[in-house]
Amino acid sequence: MAGCRGSLCCCCRWCCCCGERETRTPEELTILGETQEEEDEILPRKDYESLDYDRCINDPYLEILETMDNKKGRRYEAVKWMVVFAIGVCTGLVGLFVDFFVRLFTQLKFGVVQTSVEECSQKGCLALSLLELLGFNLTFVFLASLLVLIEPVAAGSGIPEVKCYLNGVKVPGIVRLRTLLCKILGVLFSVAGGLFVGKEGPMIHSGSVVGAGLPQFQSISLRKIQFNFPYFRSDRDKRDFVSAGAAAGVAAAFGAPIGGTLFSLEEGSSFWNQGLTWKVLFCSMSATFTLNFFRSGIQFGSWGSFQLPGLLNFGEFKCSDSDKKCHLWTAMDLGFFVVMGVIGGLLGATFNCLNKRLAKYRMRNVHPKPKLVRVLESLLVSLVTTVVVFVASMVLGECRQISSSSQIGNDSIQLQVTSEDVNSSIKTFFCPNDTYNDMATLFFNPQESAILQLFHQDGTFSPVTLALFFVLYFLLACWTYGISVPSGLFVPSLLCGAAFGRLVANVLKSYIGLGHIYSGTFALIGAAAFLGGVVRMTISLTVILIESTNEITYGLPIMVTLMVAKWTGDFFNKGIYDIHVGLRGVPLLEWETEVEMDKLRASDIMEPNLTYVYPHTRIQSLVSILRTTVHHAFPVVTENRGNEKEFMKGNQLISNNIKFKKSSILTRAGEQRKRSQSMKSYPSSELRNMCDEHITSEEPAEKEDLLQQMLERRYTPYPNLYPDQSPSEDWTMEERFRPLTFHGLILRSQLVTLLVRGVCYSESQSSASQPRLSYAEMAEDYPRYPDIHDLDLTLLNPRMIVDVTPYMNPSPFTISPNTHVSQVFNLFRTMGLRHLPVVNAVGEIVGIITRHNLTYEFLQARLRQHYQTI
Repeated sequence: MAGCRGSLCCCCRWCCCCGERETRTPEELTILGETQEEEDEILPRKDYESLDYDRCINDPYLEILETMDNKKGRRYEAVKWMVVFAIGVCTGLVGLFVDFFVRLFTQLKFGVVQTSVEECSQKGCLALSLLELLGFNLTFVFLASLLVLIEPVAAGSGIPEVKCYLNGVKVPGIVRLRTLLCKILGVLFSVAGGLFVGKEGPMIHSGSVVGAGLPQFQSISLRKIQFNFPYFRSDRDKRDFVSAGAAAGVAAAFGAPIGGTLFSLEEGSSFWNQGLTWKVLFCSMSATFTLNFFRSGIQFGSWGSFQLPGLLNFGEFKCSDSDKKCHLWTAMDLGFFVVMGVIGGLLGATFNCLNKRLAKYRMRNVHPKPKLVRVLESLLVSLVTTVVVFVASMVLGECRQISSSSQIGNDSIQLQVTSEDVNSSIKTFFCPNDTYNDMATLFFNPQESAILQLFHQDGTFSPVTLALFFVLYFLLACWTYGISVPSGLFVPSLLCGAAFGRLVANVLKSYIGLGHIYSGTFALIGAAAFLGGVVRMTISLTVILIESTNEITYGLPIMVTLMVAKWTGDFFNKGIYDIHVGLRGVPLLEWETEVEMDKLRASDIMEPNLTYVYPHTRIQSLVSILRTTVHHAFPVVTENRGNEKEFMKGNQLISNNIKFKKSSILTRAGEQRKRSQSMKSYPSSELRNMCDEHITSEEPAEKEDLLQQMLERRYTPYPNLYPDQSPSEDWTMEERFRPLTFHGLILRSQLVTLLVRGVCYSESQSSASQPRLSYAEMAEDYPRYPDIHDLDLTLLNPRMIVDVTPYMNPSPFTISPNTHVSQVFNLFRTMGLRHLPVVNAVGEIVGIITRHNLTYEFLQARLRQHYQTI
């Protein structure tokens, strides 16, 4: 069987299973979260919607434009700036909340356990200390898992989902208030629970939710919270605010407002302009300084001093005054940095490969089972992590000499590492005086403290300790990312890479004799190499690390290392976020297509089988179309007929459709007639004479164009299909795909809104008697429009007619069937389109292109077909 190649079905049950899998298409398997074989790639799912970034220029919108002037435009812009500032402030306060309680719970946990270790190291009851640590960690992780059960979208870092949203894909539930609450509380408990996760990634997701929800002044989760705020009721505005919120999350996490702006630009925003750049940067600055203001005041009591710019601070990199040979880095070190970048890319590719296999295993064996299994998996990871941390800290560490500049306490020593008093705790478990346990210092501390130790510790770490720490942390972090808790990947990757970089520095110092090396620089480059190899970010990550170190001289080595790490990793697989986007089957569009894709044209990738509506359509036809299809937009078309006058006599509905077609078709003769009439008012007698001559020589308006006659002779006779009738099984291909004049696009949400509000007229009335909806009424239900299946059909008369022409978009972007794929792709992505009609030279729609027709997998399939036909 096709689904069971390379293996034998040993029993009837297994054979049946193979048969079921064989009958399912790859798309169906993707929706079910399955793959045919372990190595099979998951195809993009077709149940994801795109965002409506393009404006719908219909009559209600034109009415708004008519009332707009420069004063209202400036007021609208001022409101947008105020909202952007509020998003930044709120994101900073979210970061402050998470940081405060993570510190509180972590200090409580380590304080109790450390006291127990001190007592039990002499009494021989370390098992009790381990049970106490397990009690804290398992409780916190259990709470984090429960929150993810409430809102599954809150799992993970949220960066893949935010990247998809900025790319133009509507991920269900990604920017809801309930998601924000579960994300904030969940990451608080998962970090405090000792899992190898960070809070920086979820901060980006949290900022995006704030950016999406705050300008709406209402919530789906809390329906009673609603204000009459008429602004920003579109996906276009919402996506801009999500871009600002994501940048504010990065800025709050790392104290890097410029890096946050570049992150939002690099990681997905397909539509960008100068005005949006300024707003995003302003939002990032607001978030950074809000968090800095409150953290500095709470921790140091110096309100307004701005000493702590982000949740993760790298401190100041500075050589010791007593070491005259020390340099932060030299030109010779660049060669080592390039090698570290290659190794970091290889390690990152290995990390991504292992994590992808784990994610596929979870999709097949964990997610289909009851939700309690996900909680048990999280608890298992927490249990193993806690035991490894405790045993490694107590058994595998070495006692290292404390630097003379250190300040000695009983069991925890505060080490002044920079001139700005950036302190880190070091542990002296089971070590004599003036020594410390290097493994416990790395494992038995918050991850941020361990990073600072590797960056700034004057003492040494044993190469064996660093190697063991790197291996254990690498494996446990890879296992942890993807379980059902909110989890970030930035801090674990930085810590893992810092250990790798510090190991390289120790080897170069101790075994090669390079005394000028500054260990902190190599730890930073190692962190950048590993993080770059995992996430494959370049521009934004370079600026984030430079802003976090506050050392511009690190710009060149960081940039070189990240570029080399990215190129090396890309040779083997994609970045971790792109991998998880692919596993979810999201139709993400890259920045550009491959060169060979230009062998295809729009006609090769478009969907010719259209579901369309007429300018005037009966309610029963609209309901039938909406209930039997899943399309989110429908072309508004009319048919080309040679005997239109006969049809106009018998049916008012057909008459209205034909009249609309005649009135909306722009001809050269008609346009010239309008211009001639306007030129007759010119004072020049020559112009008047020319107009008179043209009018007298013009053919009668009733006479049809020769090209139109030829087209009608070519396609006659036409099937008698209008909204009252259905296609026949006996039709030929020409009858099914007959020529249709394209007039515009109308969205599913707009049609449902018209039906819900009873916008229609009877056949005995004129279409002018149909009620008119304003722009505010059309957008009132945004973003949760009613579903057609919830519509009460008893309230509707199926014979009534709906005139959709005032509400359709009469001028969407269109392309020719001969347009090359690269041009189609650039237009679709840069303009943030949702649907792209393909219209031929005579104005007939021949197909439509959506996001799914431009995915890499779809284009590859079409390219293979193209090669087969050559």
